[in-house]
Amino acid sequence: MRKERKHAILRRHLLDKVPVSELCEELGLRPTVFYRWQKELFKNGAAAFQS
Repeated sequence: MRKERKHAILRRHLLDKVPVSELCEELGLRPTVFYRWQKELFKNGAAAFQS
């Protein structure tokens, strides 16, 4: 899956408060995959603030 799509999915959960279970069911996604993406987002999030 493209990183832009992953970002949009994570954004729906974190900002729009869509439950992980609802997202996973809607997208046919395993919760473990979702949480791996979330972990990567937080692990690499500091890069967004580098110039």
